[in-house]
Formats: sequence, C-alpha cells, structure tokens
Amino acid sequence: MSFRATVESMSKIMDDMGITELDLERQFLFGVYRKHIHLSKQQTVAVAPTAALNNDAKCINNDADKNTFCGCALKSPMVGVVYLAPEPGAEPFVTIGKSVKAGDTVALVEAMKTFNPIKADKDGTVKEILVSDGAAVEFDQPLIVIE
Repeated sequence: MSFRATVESMSKIMDDMGITELDLERQFLFGVYRKHIHLSKQQTVAVAPTAALNNDAKCINNDADKNTFCGCALKSPMVGVVYLAPEPGAEPFVTIGKSVKAGDTVALVEAMKTFNPIKADKDGTVKEILVSDGAAVEFDQPLIVIE
C-alpha cells in the first residue's frame, strides 16, 4: 500500500470514528520522534463540471454565500496555512477582479516552515477568493476561482 493510500485510509477511519487528535511516537537509534496532530474539518466547497464550459473548467458553488462562480479553482497542493500576501501588511497577491497570467503567484501555502507559491495555471480574472489570509487549508481544497 502506498503512503498516500495509507494516509487516506487512516483519515477515513479517523473521520468515521470522530477522532480529531493523534499522538505519534517512533523510537530510533538516535532518539525518539514524537508528534501531536490535531485535525480540523474545513467547510467544504462543491465542485461540479458544467457543459457550458470547456473541459478543464469547473463551477464552484460556495454554499456559505449562495453564489455560483464559473471558472477554474486553484487548489491547495498540500496541508498548511495559506497566505494571500508576501508578508504581513503587504498588498495581497491578487484581489477579486484582478487579471492574472499563467505562472503568476496568487498565494503562498506554508507547510513545515516552507513557503510554497501557488501559481495561476491559466490566464484569466480572479472571480472569488475562497479562503482568508492565515487560514488552515487541506490538501486539494479550492483556494481561488479564476475565470
């Protein structure tokens, strides 16, 4: 079983059992590795394909606002903390209505003290920002909608 399949399987079991915290401990020759993990559920965003758009586009239904925006959703490639600006107090990378080109950085996801740039995968206009600055994000969670 692959590592990803193992993690997905454990995640499903934990979700089914309602477990939100996990303590890991592993002994090595040079010491003991201990890790405490606290899991939190994020608000889900439904993503469904539509016939009116090209094949790679998705319609995003943000249930909290009862709004529907059509476009491509940039998703988080990892679990971490999302930042919408390069540093505290700086202008955000993007704002709603701003045009972006493929390869432009639209956000950062911090994971294990490393800041990973999230880049636009196509040219377009930012239609919706689905996360707030400094929010915890899950793997594959939609972050920004580009049309």
